[in-house]
Amino acid sequence: MIDDLSADLESQHIQGFAVHGDTPFSMPLVSHIAGNLWMGGVRHGVPLPRDFRYVVSLHPWERYEVGPETEMVEVELFDSPAPLGAGTEIYGIAGWALGAVQDGKTLIHCQAGLNRSGLVSGLALILAGMEPRDAVELLRERRSPAVLCNRTFERWLLEREEIRLS
Repeated sequence: MIDDLSADLESQHIQGFAVHGDTPFSMPLVSHIAGNLWMGGVRHGVPLPRDFRYVVSLHPWERYEVGPETEMVEVELFDSPAPLGAGTEIYGIAGWALGAVQDGKTLIHCQAGLNRSGLVSGLALILAGMEPRDAVELLRERRSPAVLCNRTFERWLLEREEIRLS
């Protein structure tokens, strides 16, 4: 396994048109959001640098190659326009991700790194005390303007004002 792929993760791009809103996008495979939080897409078999302590995979049909010290959680989450309902599963995933981010370098990824990873990353930021609108804005600034082009996910996050911890 290669020890430092940071340049490779940034040089490998994901591009196309998001299903929701026919939104064009072109971005690195993985983007640094803030602190220990990284967000991205996935290419099956790409080795992840060993300094990633945690990986939250929301698209377990493709996997990074991770080192023996990397803890990975896989969740089947679909990028659907359907409402999320109570979202209790999302809270559990985001809470786990927040704990991981507080402990070490963490990647939250889905297939392209737009909606599912945006939903969980955004909720983790909100749980940490960030205003919902600021969390969405930060994800779009650091990852891509196409983040959360699934407007159902965006609206759900923006309604999370009542769950902020601080």
